[in-house]
Amino acid sequence: MAHGQTRLFIKQLLTRPGSTGSLIPSSNELAKRMIELAAPPADAVIVEFGPGTGVFTKHILDELLPDQRFFAIELNESFARELRRCFPSLHLHIGCASELGNCCRGEGVDRVDCVISGLPWAVFSEELQSKILNAMLEVMPKGGIFVTFAYLQGLLMPAGRRFKKNLKKCFSKIAASGVVWKNIPPAIIYRCEK
Repeated sequence: MAHGQTRLFIKQLLTRPGSTGSLIPSSNELAKRMIELAAPPADAVIVEFGPGTGVFTKHILDELLPDQRFFAIELNESFARELRRCFPSLHLHIGCASELGNCCRGEGVDRVDCVISGLPWAVFSEELQSKILNAMLEVMPKGGIFVTFAYLQGLLMPAGRRFKKNLKKCFSKIAASGVVWKNIPPAIIYRCEK
């Protein structure tokens, strides 16, 4: 992990605590596990919510198949600059993940088969959690996959508990991984199927 990316995360957490959930980027171990669990189909449209400095993005691009389409949505302009520097060919939309429908139109797609999320759900209001989940469900076909993670301490927070309840309302199947200890802080992964 580059020290510059860690400094960027710390600065963003201090200046934008409502949209940045950690002091440091996610670990490569968490990213690998997330991408393995997502296992999108060979012709999937894949979207990443909240790529930050691109830890998941790198793994997604490394595993991307020829017939898969991929784009990302990042709200934080400082992170977006870093993403453009590291991944100049990335299709990147700057805005809130709740604007997914508009981003799909911009990409010329009418569905999203797999969403991989690095968003800090436990710091979001109930309204924002619902807006983002609803935007995703509107473009996700039956059988679509949503993969996200939660920090262990976030599971105890009211917003973290509310998010888990919302997942149960939105998806027909939900599985939680074991703890990914090689991440700071440790996290679990949710794999949800519509």
